Amino acid sequence: MRTIQLGLSTLQVPVVAVGCMRINTLEKAEAERFVQTALEAGANFFDHADIYGNGTCEEIFADAIHMNDDIREKIILQSKCGIRPGVMFDFSKEHILEAVDGSLQRLKTDYLDVLLLHRPDALVEPEEVAEAFDILERAGKVRHFGVSNQKPMQIELLKRWVKQPIVANQLQLSITNATMISNGINVNMENDAAIDRDGSVLDYCRLHDITVQPWSPFQYGFFEGVFLDNDKFPELNQKINEIADKYEVTNTTIAIAWLLRHPARMQPVTGTTNVNRLKDCCKASDVYLTREEWYEIYRAAGNVLP
Repeated sequence: MRTIQLGLSTLQVPVVAVGCMRINTLEKAEAERFVQTALEAGANFFDHADIYGNGTCEEIFADAIHMNDDIREKIILQSKCGIRPGVMFDFSKEHILEAVDGSLQRLKTDYLDVLLLHRPDALVEPEEVAEAFDILERAGKVRHFGVSNQKPMQIELLKRWVKQPIVANQLQLSITNATMISNGINVNMENDAAIDRDGSVLDYCRLHDITVQPWSPFQYGFFEGVFLDNDKFPELNQKINEIADKYEVTNTTIAIAWLLRHPARMQPVTGTTNVNRLKDCCKASDVYLTREEWYEIYRAAGNVLP
């Protein structure tokens, strides 16, 4: 699989990241097959969060991959912290340190390659985040740091105190959830697509060498369902299927290839636990859509060019 540099880090990572949010829905043998399929496809970057399955997803993954020192050297582990479900968001130093220790224990490893702050904490004190990051880096528990669902000024606020580079920003982005792209096309237009809801975060990340990691690349709305093979999106599916036939791949592959075609050099995070769909996601590494095809898909999703 093709690789890209993750932000300003020294990490070369596969262009497709394997999301493990739903691995707790698999039986033991299925989970083992899932991680092995990913490794065989060259997708050795695994994305976690301490809240996935209330921590069970990290545990199941560690067991499924039969974690040991040899395996650990061959994979890249990313996890996220900062959400206390149903209670609050928490970027306090104490919570970050406690959350990382918990993830390390569940993943049966001594370090994370990447730690992301999961969702913006309204009460964030950047000085505390900086202290936590320094402690984790000095202890060798976390090697690289990033954020998730944050806009430019929130990142700038962190960067005033945090000395480590912010290497990634995990954001919701798909063919049907592409407002961060649309507002850049509809500059100075009086329509909904022109509304800047995220502070031009896509351009910001490109300017500052922060890798965008699109999450839910097949979802429309906020976890309302997938757009592929969905009767709500007939024109989009017709166009995707037409292009998929041309490249002799599935519609899943094209949906990921659409994201990879963007020059921001993104790293989509898959969410599937179906091994065949995972393989199809990984095949997107070898598909390079033309400019015309990219725009045809964009317009078929209901996006109008000004």
